[in-house]
Amino acid sequence: MKLDGRRTSDNVDDRRGSGKTTAGLGIGGLIIVGIITWLSGGNLGDILNVFTGQLTNVAQNGQEYVPSAHEDSMATFASQILAGTEDVWTKEFEKMGRKYVPPKMVLFTQATNSGCGSASAQTGPFYCYVDQTVYLDLSFYDQMKNQLGAGGDFAYAYVVAHEVGHHVQYLLGTLEKVQQMQNRASKKESNQLSVRLELQADFYAGIWAYHDNKLFNSLEAGDIEKGLNAASAIGDDRLQMQSQGYTVPDAFNHGTSAQRVRWLKKGATTGRVADGDTFSPDYTSL
Repeated sequence: MKLDGRRTSDNVDDRRGSGKTTAGLGIGGLIIVGIITWLSGGNLGDILNVFTGQLTNVAQNGQEYVPSAHEDSMATFASQILAGTEDVWTKEFEKMGRKYVPPKMVLFTQATNSGCGSASAQTGPFYCYVDQTVYLDLSFYDQMKNQLGAGGDFAYAYVVAHEVGHHVQYLLGTLEKVQQMQNRASKKESNQLSVRLELQADFYAGIWAYHDNKLFNSLEAGDIEKGLNAASAIGDDRLQMQSQGYTVPDAFNHGTSAQRVRWLKKGATTGRVADGDTFSPDYTSL
């Protein structure tokens, strides 16, 4: 992506080095738990609390946190992408006769507190509607590249844009409606509603890409393909096969690789918010 000269967002809370760290899990365990938690479809509370007893202050080590140059560059990158989502969604909300109120984004290392409970590196990136904030430990980008084979600027940008997509759903009232429906639904039906919600967030990430490119000519050859590869890499079916050797479709809560690719691509191709209705179609045709 071409981001030279692009502004950074004023809505970033950089908590790197001021949080907590975890003990008791090796890197393999961290990655697996992080992936599963990220695919929890917004039901983070119970999972986050599991780790509360494992957290210890970095300050106990008496060491000052010094980020690497690479991490600092990724922090700037994430802030530029957040700024891009602000520019795009402000215009899109104006078209709808609404005012866009951008989310905050917290950058942290190891662990921090959120409106949805304690958050650690294991949770992966997530959006908390309670405080309208996106939480991101930048080490997730390294996991994407090294563990999932899903590296690349646009793949990393897609992560931020997807979580901002959940904020858009919050502002439009979609999150609240889905949560109300899930409270009355069976586990299977609740998971299907979660899939619909996540696929729409993928679509909104594509909407951002389409209009960001129109505004700033930001996309380069191969960028969209990297984003689609990332969407494929985090499909429920692919992750379940990797972790347990078989799939349980009724347990899907983010969508299959094919579905995630389809909706991200649709948003990035059409650029029309109105095309992102993932709730009316029959579930089998998503």
